[in-house]
Amino acid sequence: MSKITIRELAKELGIAVSTVSKALRDSHEISTETKAKVLEVATRLNYIPNLYASSLRRQKSRTIAVVIPEVADSFFSIAINGIEEVAREKGYHVLIYLSHESLERETEILNEFKSGRVDGLMISVTSETCTGNHITAAMNSGLPVVFFDRICEDIQAARVITDDFESGYIATRHLLEKGSLHPVFLSISSTLSINQRREAGFIKALQEAGIPEEKKSIIPCTGSDEQIAAQILQLLEPANRPDGLIASVEKLVPPVYMACQQLGCRIPDDVRVVGFTNLPAAPILQPALTTITQPAFEMGKTAAALLFKGIEKTSFDLSKETKVIPSRLMQRASSGA
Repeated sequence: MSKITIRELAKELGIAVSTVSKALRDSHEISTETKAKVLEVATRLNYIPNLYASSLRRQKSRTIAVVIPEVADSFFSIAINGIEEVAREKGYHVLIYLSHESLERETEILNEFKSGRVDGLMISVTSETCTGNHITAAMNSGLPVVFFDRICEDIQAARVITDDFESGYIATRHLLEKGSLHPVFLSISSTLSINQRREAGFIKALQEAGIPEEKKSIIPCTGSDEQIAAQILQLLEPANRPDGLIASVEKLVPPVYMACQQLGCRIPDDVRVVGFTNLPAAPILQPALTTITQPAFEMGKTAAALLFKGIEKTSFDLSKETKVIPSRLMQRASSGA
């Protein structure tokens, strides 16, 4: 029989986790009637508190963790700046953990947090993360969690995201309006939330334009950097070259430009290009890259502010918070703008 968690106990009682926690600590904030009810149900369900973790929680580590898939992506480096600005104001340290797009590594990292090493967690999940059992386990230990950018749809937790569906739709409409008749969408994952929403926006724009949705319209670009580069190079061969292309994440932009240079493919004359990226060099690429630019700093700052609200206010239901911050289309020469 699995050990019951404080979240399951709260669900059984129909009250907040923070109320159950205070009742079990005999807090003066909780009525005698509620305390008695909590203790009765806890006894009946054989609830056993994690005393070690609870002790560490009360002491506070004055540290928060940020788990991201990679640091080379400009979105994450900018978001971290926003996170650290808030953390400094609160007198907290920030620990950065890299999952390297590995679910196994992500799980190992989160398992380290169950003992109370950090007071809160912000996470952007890997492209391999299909289920969030490891994240739920960390939350059940009492750890406040905020998703930012990449989320787990099946977990009820605070999230700070951008308008990925609308951005995918706007990027595609832009290519179509500039003359593309057969654009393609470069995908890095069939399960990653941001990829699914951007892809859905792409498909909607094609449907509205009366362009048949074909399998070849969505191109998976997975594997090592070398494998991705080879896939894009093959895509841009003259025999099957599309006339428009959307790079769904930043890491796909360099191999697109490199393949075009190698093949003599002219941007935007032969293929129009839009990239989802905060790359500072986008305006000085040859030609300058049209981008969907995410509000990375604001997303990091908002996620951190939410997390600290969850850490500081035990009555605050962090799990119900969702913030959507719109991205922007920056029109430049690569799309024929």
